[in-house]
Amino acid sequence: MRLVGDNVEIGVYPIKEALEIADEQGLDLVEISPNATPPVCKIMEYKKFLFEQKKREKVLKSKATKVIIKEIRFGPQTDEHDYEFKKKNATKFLSDGAKLKAFVFFKGRSIIYKDQGQILLLKLAQDLEEYGKVEQLPKLEGKRMTMFIAPKKKK
Repeated sequence: MRLVGDNVEIGVYPIKEALEIADEQGLDLVEISPNATPPVCKIMEYKKFLFEQKKREKVLKSKATKVIIKEIRFGPQTDEHDYEFKKKNATKFLSDGAKLKAFVFFKGRSIIYKDQGQILLLKLAQDLEEYGKVEQLPKLEGKRMTMFIAPKKKK
């Protein structure tokens, strides 16, 4: 097997000799590349290696961005004051970096006003143009018309 490590002369050794070298240094013999010919092994402290690997994964996981989706619900005949209030909340959500899912919920026979719902969502998209861009245009799914807005990147 090929032997690599910090205090080791790199070369090809028999398994017994490699184990003896690892024992002399008080370290472990770890197989790195079993498919290579000859297989590659490294002399290292295995517990320390596992600890550092977990530490690296934890740091990477903490740096990963989590996508938050906030929802805003409208009715097909939402009044101007309610619309303004919800628009203000949507602006806050987008400036905080969250995605926005705006939807119009049609109850009972109000489905006949689906054009009003679409106009309402498009008006919202136009009002929020400086804070985010439309990811998905209004789309009717069952009794709700949904639209997604993603926040604009901060410079």
